[in-house]
Amino acid sequence: CLWTLAAILKETLKDAPVARAGVLRKLLAPLDAVLEGFYSAILLHRFDSHHYTSPGSEAANNLISFIDLLEALLASRIELEFPLRCQRILFLKVSYVLNVISSSIPYVIKKKLILLLKKCVLYKSREDAKRGSLSLQNPSLCEDMLALSNVVLQVVNLTWLNHIPLSGKSSYFGSSEAAPGYGSQAGSDQTVLRALSLVVLKALEFKIHNSATEAEIK
Repeated sequence: CLWTLAAILKETLKDAPVARAGVLRKLLAPLDAVLEGFYSAILLHRFDSHHYTSPGSEAANNLISFIDLLEALLASRIELEFPLRCQRILFLKVSYVLNVISSSIPYVIKKKLILLLKKCVLYKSREDAKRGSLSLQNPSLCEDMLALSNVVLQVVNLTWLNHIPLSGKSSYFGSSEAAPGYGSQAGSDQTVLRALSLVVLKALEFKIHNSATEAEIK
C-alpha cells in the first residue's frame, strides 16, 4: 500500500501542471489524518529489535517504502498553495526522524533519512524557486522551516551528531579514527558527511534570519 501510494504520487507529478493540484488534493485530503497517524506509529517503533536491524527484513523494507512515500509527499508539496498536514509532517515532527537516524537501524536506511532531511532544508516554494531564495512570504513554509531548524539545532547542541555513523563500518561523525582496513578518507561516506553538514548549516542560517533579538542570534 505504501509503495502504491508513493508510485501514484510520483506519476501524478508527471501530469500537466494545470491538473496536478486538483488531483493531489483529491488523492491526499481523505488520507491526511491517516498518513499523519502512520508517521507517528511507524517512526515511534523500537528500532533496536532484530526485525529492523537485519537489512532486507520485511520490517526494514516497509520502513524504506514509508521513507519513499515521505519523499513523494515532500515533492508534491510545491503543487499546493496551502499544503496538507501530511505534506508538512516531516518539518513539524522532524524529531521522530532524528531519533530513527540515531537508532540501530541499518546504515542504508540512516543514509536515506539523512538525504531526505537535506531535501527538506533545501526545499523552496514555487515562488521562491523562481526568485532564487527563500522568502518569508509563505507562512506555512516559514513556520515549518523554523520548527525543523529549532529541533535540529537542539539535538546538535547535545550529543546527537556523535551517534551518527558516516559509513556502514565504524567511522563516526567527528571521529578521526578510520574504519579497520580503510584509509582515513575511505572510511567515511562523504555524501552523508556533506548532507549532515548542510542540514546543520541551513538550520543555523534560517534560525539566525528569523531571530528577533541579537541575544537569540548569539
